[in-house]
Amino acid sequence: MGDYLIRVIAKEAGMRGLACVTTDLANEAARRHQAAPTAAAVLASGLTGGALMGALLKVQQRLALKLEGSGPLGKMLVESDAYGRLRGYVGNPDLNLPLVNGQHNIGGAVGDIGKLTVVRDLKLKEPVESVVPLQTGTVDADLTFFLNQSEQVLSAVEIGVLADETGHIKTAAGFLIQALPPYEEKTIQRMIERVQDLPHIEKMLADGERPEDMLALIFTGVAYEVLEKRELRYECTCSQERSEKALINLGREGLQNLLETEGEAVVHCQFCGEQYLFDAADLELILAGMP
Repeated sequence: MGDYLIRVIAKEAGMRGLACVTTDLANEAARRHQAAPTAAAVLASGLTGGALMGALLKVQQRLALKLEGSGPLGKMLVESDAYGRLRGYVGNPDLNLPLVNGQHNIGGAVGDIGKLTVVRDLKLKEPVESVVPLQTGTVDADLTFFLNQSEQVLSAVEIGVLADETGHIKTAAGFLIQALPPYEEKTIQRMIERVQDLPHIEKMLADGERPEDMLALIFTGVAYEVLEKRELRYECTCSQERSEKALINLGREGLQNLLETEGEAVVHCQFCGEQYLFDAADLELILAGMP
């Protein structure tokens, strides 16, 4: 298995833990978007956060994470579901900032003034949307703030990305620890302190630590059960059919104008870079089928 996520629970302690590695899908995303080094590192971090948050969903549910900050990246949008499928893009894939202490400057790329929007499709009548202000512009710190403040669930998120000067992601991984009621406050506090005392996640990645190893360190001395090991992959939901629906949404007048001025239409997917071509005959066929 390449990229994967481990989910565990410590029932007596009242805690659950998630840890994942997302190296392959992060490189796939960078390749599809031809992302420069800083943009690739930010996207890798966002996809890792999306994988962790997606693992909290139930069957058939989906979510979207959107970071919009004051930095030169513009925005980042990541989507994930309950099955480990992820996709995402950044507003400025050409962004490359100077390194800070040998690391790509994710916080500087996103900016610390802005908002994090979490939209969840829980198969209700309307999606559930939550918005919190950015704290640092780093995905893990802002997700931690979101879970603790907006969701009112005691949580800690850590994400690490190691990338070379070309933007190739050497490794990307992260973990999420969360309290489950009922829980003992003292036990949870000890767990949080242990997370804070862990080596920086980039060091753990450089030392070859796997998701299982990270969780074993965090839950040292605490009994826990492994509930799941799931595959993670970069997978887009775009298609020729969905692209046709997007053209239909332009309306008869808009589509007719496109036919007369361009003679064709090219629908570009922001998430994966795929392009869908509709020539004049295709557009005329779509128009013929519209009311």
